[in-house]
Amino acid sequence: MSSISATGQFPEGFLWGTATAAYQIEGAAHEGGRGPSIWDTLCQVPGAVQGGDTGDVACDHYHRWAEDVDHLDRLGVGAYRLSISWPRVQPGGRGALNPEGVEFYRNLLDALRERGITPYVTLYHWDLPQELEDAGGWASRETAHAFADYARAMAHELGDRVALWTTLNEPWCSAYLGYASGVHAPGRTEPAAALAAVHHLNLAHGLAVRAIREEIPGAACSITLNLHVFRADSDSVADADAVRQVDGLANGVFLGPLLEGSYPSDVLADTASVSDWSFVQDGDLEITRAPLDVLGVNYYSSTRVRRFDGQGEPVRADGHKTTAVSPWVAADDVEFLRQPGPHTAMGWNVEPGGLTELLCSLHDRYPDQPLAVTENGASFTDEVVHDVALGIDRVHDVARVAYLRDHVAAVAAAIDAGADVRGYFAWSLMDNFEWAYGYSKRFGILRVDYPTGERTWKDSAYWYSRLARTGRIPAVFEAGPPA
Repeated sequence: MSSISATGQFPEGFLWGTATAAYQIEGAAHEGGRGPSIWDTLCQVPGAVQGGDTGDVACDHYHRWAEDVDHLDRLGVGAYRLSISWPRVQPGGRGALNPEGVEFYRNLLDALRERGITPYVTLYHWDLPQELEDAGGWASRETAHAFADYARAMAHELGDRVALWTTLNEPWCSAYLGYASGVHAPGRTEPAAALAAVHHLNLAHGLAVRAIREEIPGAACSITLNLHVFRADSDSVADADAVRQVDGLANGVFLGPLLEGSYPSDVLADTASVSDWSFVQDGDLEITRAPLDVLGVNYYSSTRVRRFDGQGEPVRADGHKTTAVSPWVAADDVEFLRQPGPHTAMGWNVEPGGLTELLCSLHDRYPDQPLAVTENGASFTDEVVHDVALGIDRVHDVARVAYLRDHVAAVAAAIDAGADVRGYFAWSLMDNFEWAYGYSKRFGILRVDYPTGERTWKDSAYWYSRLARTGRIPAVFEAGPPA
């Protein structure tokens, strides 16, 4: 792939898009034949979600999807990454499909294609049907097979409308935050189950790719990983080994089976006190290593670690909601330290260079594997002001514009260094339900007024529209509506 020019122009065909997830925006949790998901259940647990918030209404995208497609069209993006709610199309996770749910996505995909917006569809963005969790969830091998059946059904029903199928979004979160630390649904704190979930998610991916391509020969398939960029707190051997250990838990347990057909031997040794990994059966790693048309990469910040010296209590400022239980299985003596600023409203550090480093390291390790940045964005505190001259409401989100500009430039630097990066998707199209943080954090380039559902373009939306339409990185002062 050719590199960008000195003017910051991206290669022809580079795909600009935005991304959302079903549970975070759709609402209509009890409408249209939708069944309950693990997030519906967790939201009813006191204290599990900030403010007692739920996804029952969210952004009401289920009823306002046509308006949201209008916004995408106005933005000028070439692609939209959305997810299908498994319990909306198959309420119990098995058996007959829900025609009303399938029709919702069919209409949405048709509208996108009519506007020339390429649909990238994620099959699983964390909303497991509750019935499957009741039967064991991702700790059970049967869930992987149920997922493959669901993937086949979606390929059959929607295959002529989808440009690329992404099986899973961030399986690290599903496994470790869902089954180890319990801050995400289903809220379990069972380290052994978390490791089983890691494998069954990998297996589900491979089985789903096989099912999709059997249904649609030659179908383009992907997976999205939130790969971590680790920094050692010092140049000590102990801190370097801490990086090695958590890199295996975060990155190696997915990249290994998905792209190399094996789990890292050091991860198996590090976690031997928790699990013997007997859930990995003969032939599984041939299935997990399904060829990928694109590897999706989500990046927000970097992580600094050191080996705990045994004094006091270990620090766990790892960028996720704090609990007494660590998501890092068998790594209790690794400390996660707050990175130097600046920081977003999530407390995550801003380090664009980490994205360049990640993309280049992936290219060096897997030179034939195309990449795409499938999520990148930032939460900041936004304020709505009325622009009297233009007669519209404005959100002057200068920090978000700067974050996007610097990270898009980081992608350009990776391309210039030779990385085969095919696209960039800003997270997120609109403010939404931010999982355990409820509605307290805003990532959108469109502001959502939750009581009314009204969408307001932030300055970052105008900036991103210029980028998507020209392929050129606009200056910060170009954020905002045309004069």
